[in-house]
Amino acid sequence: MADATTSLWGNLENRYAKPSNRKILALDGGGIRGVITLEILKKLENDLREKLDKGPDFRLCDYFDYFGGTSTGAIIAAGLSIGMSSKELLEFYTKKGKDMFDKAFLLKKWKSLYESGPLLKMLQDTFGKDTNMDIANGKFKTLLTVVTMNRTTDSPWPISNNPLARYNDKKRPDNNQKIKLYQLVRASTAAPAYFPPETLEWDAKDPKKTFVFVDGGVTPYNNPAFLLYRMATHPAYKLNWEKGEDKLLVVSVGTGSAPSGGEYRNLGNTLMQLPNNLMYAMQVDQDINCRTFGRCVFGNVIDRELGDMIPENATTQRDFRYVRYNADLSEHGLKALGLGDLDPEKVSQMDSVKYIKDLQRVGSKTAKAQVNVDHLGPFSQA
Repeated sequence: MADATTSLWGNLENRYAKPSNRKILALDGGGIRGVITLEILKKLENDLREKLDKGPDFRLCDYFDYFGGTSTGAIIAAGLSIGMSSKELLEFYTKKGKDMFDKAFLLKKWKSLYESGPLLKMLQDTFGKDTNMDIANGKFKTLLTVVTMNRTTDSPWPISNNPLARYNDKKRPDNNQKIKLYQLVRASTAAPAYFPPETLEWDAKDPKKTFVFVDGGVTPYNNPAFLLYRMATHPAYKLNWEKGEDKLLVVSVGTGSAPSGGEYRNLGNTLMQLPNNLMYAMQVDQDINCRTFGRCVFGNVIDRELGDMIPENATTQRDFRYVRYNADLSEHGLKALGLGDLDPEKVSQMDSVKYIKDLQRVGSKTAKAQVNVDHLGPFSQA
């Protein structure tokens, strides 16, 4: 007879029920700029396949134990967690990007898209119409966290499929595991002013347990890397993964750093720039947290005061090994990649669906310049 732990984890019991060294992949929000993320992940997946001497069926879910993402990062993380390859997800973005992120297209068709139209069907087809957040349902290959913003309670809601978590207890009428995956992904990407909010019902018998959600990118966790470290190690979440540079790896991948230059000229201009400003500031703050508690072995310079925060003293033990891959979308950054012909303003927009091919160029060049499996240290061994 299966014990309680076995029934909680389903066919993933052998992977998660016992202590082991663990690997986390955290993915930022950023709209269609998720294409940059996917180009980076495609190289990482290919390099790991070669380094670990794996066959063509190798996926990042075979390597990483925990995926987490916000907004566009939630789409990618969910896809990876159910066993999709980076290449498959990149094709999904290039073919369906306009349906997902072009605000002009969405403002014309939001009703059909969100009630019964192609976007809803697309998400259902990709993640499964009946796939809920129960890790034992046979669909998931790994742990997953989707970062959302509960607008009803004005609080960030990182929702995971961790069966040990308090609000994943199946005895609760409002347990998270009942929620459909495609609905959570849609909630995490419901950017204010671009998309209608998503309403989700946690307990049909309790009206107070119906909540309105908007894009997780408006929470402090647009970069969810430090959040995932906390959810993996803090006793409250009951995973209790062991800390240490040789025991826990956190790889964080961004959608491009795009600080907005210039001044706020008027109210309209201010409102247009604020989301990107806030997302950039939060992305940097979470990155700094990771570099403070973890040993950063690769990452762009934070600023002229902090530098890259890669410690010179290798004897001081940190909580985890940390790698940060991200493109610099400034004029200077694009020129350094050999992409001086690209307009920084155009590729920095989160709805730049006209420039998907340019975003692919940025991602491919960034991957070539940054991704190196040696950054993974002892975690890159077969």
